[in-house]
Formats: sequence, structure tokens, C-alpha cells
Amino acid sequence: QVQLVESGGGLVQAGGSLRLSCAASGIIFSIGTMGWYRQAPGKQRELVASITSGGSTNYADSVKGRFTVSRDNVENTVYLQMNSLKPEDTAVYYCNADLVVQYTRRDYWGKGTLVTVSS
Repeated sequence: QVQLVESGGGLVQAGGSLRLSCAASGIIFSIGTMGWYRQAPGKQRELVASITSGGSTNYADSVKGRFTVSRDNVENTVYLQMNSLKPEDTAVYYCNADLVVQYTRRDYWGKGTLVTVSS
């Protein structure tokens, strides 16, 4: 069974840092773009950052210069290094990956990890 498992969320003070990890497991033929989304209370889910299999990255304007997305193609893992965190970064962070499983390509989602930034 293919799944994405996130880790690394928690409570941090404003200005602090956290590192999120997301590992894809199961029988996976290939992995395309991987990324992170977040959803704050009462708001829609939004893209935070993504990275292609070739290493090209894309960031939301609100996190540029503070967050860094990276991936390990051997370990099928994507990371999100979050620095200079702000209270408005508080949200549930979801991992997303474009996977080919049994010759079918589709998006997979993790269950989410909560990040809380206190002021």
C-alpha cells in the first residue's frame, strides 16, 4: 500500500525553525513533483512549496526566503526547512506527491502534520 507519512511538526515560538519530512513508501514506479501544502483554520488549502524530480523549486510568495524545499530521490523523501517562522504560518501541513503506481499516475496526500507558531 502506497502512503506518504509526514513528521516534524510541533509548537515553536515566532522566529524559530522546524523541519518537516515526508517519506513515500510502497511499491512506486516513479515519483514526479513533490511538495507541501498547508491549511489554516477557516482557510483553503494552499501550496507552500514544490520540487520537481529534477530539482526545480516553486514557492508561495509568503514563504520565499524563509522556507526551503528539498528531496532525496533515493529515500523517496521530501523535506521542508522552515526558518523565521511567523504566527501566520500556523496550519496543518500536508505532503503531496505525483506518483506512478501500477502504471497509474495520480496525486497522493499525507494525513498532515500540525505546525503551531506562537507569538
